[in-house]
Amino acid sequence: MADGQWLNIADRFLVDRLREGRGGRVALRLDGRDSTYDEIDRLANRFGNALLARDVRPEERVIIALPDGAEYAAALFGILKVGAVAVMVNPGLAAEGMAAMVDLSRARVAVSDPVVAVPVAQPLVAGPGEGEHLDQPDTLATARTHRDDPAIWLFTGGTTGLPKAAVQTHGSFANTTRCYAQTAMGWREDDVTLAVPKLYFGYATGSNLFFPFSVGASAALFPEHPTATVVFDRIARHRPTILVNVPKMVAEMVDHPAAGDQDLSCLRFATSAGEALPPSLHQRWSDTFGVPLYDGLGTAEMWHIFVSNQPGAVRPGSLGRAVPGFDVRVCDDVGNEMRTGQVGRLWVRGDSRALGYWQDAEKSAEAFRGEWFAASDMVRRDADGYFHYVGRADDALKVGGKWLLPAEVEDCLLAHPAVSAAAVVGVADAGGLTKPVAFVVASGAGGSGCPREELEGALRDHCLVHLDPYKAPRRVFVLDELPRTHLGKVDRGALRRQGATAFA
Repeated sequence: MADGQWLNIADRFLVDRLREGRGGRVALRLDGRDSTYDEIDRLANRFGNALLARDVRPEERVIIALPDGAEYAAALFGILKVGAVAVMVNPGLAAEGMAAMVDLSRARVAVSDPVVAVPVAQPLVAGPGEGEHLDQPDTLATARTHRDDPAIWLFTGGTTGLPKAAVQTHGSFANTTRCYAQTAMGWREDDVTLAVPKLYFGYATGSNLFFPFSVGASAALFPEHPTATVVFDRIARHRPTILVNVPKMVAEMVDHPAAGDQDLSCLRFATSAGEALPPSLHQRWSDTFGVPLYDGLGTAEMWHIFVSNQPGAVRPGSLGRAVPGFDVRVCDDVGNEMRTGQVGRLWVRGDSRALGYWQDAEKSAEAFRGEWFAASDMVRRDADGYFHYVGRADDALKVGGKWLLPAEVEDCLLAHPAVSAAAVVGVADAGGLTKPVAFVVASGAGGSGCPREELEGALRDHCLVHLDPYKAPRRVFVLDELPRTHLGKVDRGALRRQGATAFA
């Protein structure tokens, strides 16, 4: 339902396709079967009616903890159709983390997979072809909601501590879909999307569900944990035109022993977001696959990408330019704009700004400044309007009285052929002084057969040659993999705890 200030994105992204006569088009491409827009709408209505039977009311939070599939898409639209608020969580969360999500959201109802235990009063368990919702009617009128009503909670992707819940509105999702997907990137009716991140991550909710649905395209979904082998298999099976990627998987794909044998000619382009894409990794992708890769930056607080490389406007190594519809600036902490080339905090405004953080007035006041959202990301803008990522303000280290941004050291390490992934954190030594400590994952190009102690020393020497001495890591640890947060980003808190052993 969209009429000026009234908007429900279940209509905007799903029901409107039926009104346009596209109900018979393939909406989801699944392993072994496809689902049409008509089928997803009927399934969403059954979920919505099951929620109404539990007395779920407008603006009440409902947890969704499902693997990617038709049930996830339909349950999400069913929650939205009744005017409730979807709290999307990783179904793989440990029991303690799931309980914390329930406590924070005060949810009475959760739609979850049969193997996922969500401690709510009224669980609604659903799996492919099973669940009590299937006995519900398959027709349902969409609730009348305001464009500023809450629609979905998006959890921040911070690399330390518990995530904050950004409360996003129906209007935010409609705005970014128009500005980024349709205007800047050109999603088309004949597109097939495939995503590495799962649907509970806002980046994928948009790129692999809302964006293709907004133009009558289709999305390929799979429930498994993504690996390079799994992604290559789904590319061969579904022949997507858009691949929604993250730097971690970019590295895994180019490092895969069979990378040179893959046929990615179906792809019009790939996107990258979630964390910084090192220039050296971007170049390796281009050399290996020849597919345009558009790096960009978005936040939960603005829902999705608002700075991006775009077709016809690409500068490798940069985040790209501001997406039309967003005003992006480089500012100091109080909002004074910095000069071209200076490093500052990223400030952004546009019609996709969240209402704030749930139950966190102090952090909301610090981050949401009138029309603006003041991010923790540190960037610089060049003379042509391209933004370059420098690091996060809360990751910056003061070493020997000088500021050090971990991204610079990480880029140096990634330039070494023996390294496929790197993260640098600050750790206090025995005297309480902060020292940089590096953690790397060895690549097959030159590190896998080298003794760890020898590789650690070689990498530290490499940094001493290419960086100022105070920036070189005092210790380098080689890991099998870097620890990750619930959104797949490097868990720097875990690395700091592990790094403390370096000076124990």
